[in-house]
Amino acid sequence: MTKLVYFAWVRERIGVTEEEIALPEDVNDVSALLAFLKTRGDGYEIALQQPEVIRVALDRVHAEHDAPLAGTREIALFPPMTGG
Repeated sequence: MTKLVYFAWVRERIGVTEEEIALPEDVNDVSALLAFLKTRGDGYEIALQQPEVIRVALDRVHAEHDAPLAGTREIALFPPMTGG
C-alpha cells in the first residue's frame, strides 16, 4: 500500500486529504501515477487535468514526473506554489 497525500486545490478537487491505495503494477513512475489517478473519478480528473503543473514529492523529496515509484511509501501531490 502507498500513502497518497493531497494539498491545496488538489485536495479540494479530489475531496480527500489522504488515502492509502495499492498501485497497479504498470504504475511505475510519477507520470503513470497521475494518469492512473485521473481514472479514479470526476474529482481526480478535474484536479489532474493539467498533470504537467502538479508538483510531486516522493517520501518528502521533490521529484520529477519521470521519477520511479519503486519502494516509495508516501507520495504527495500539490499545485505549483508561489513565494514572496
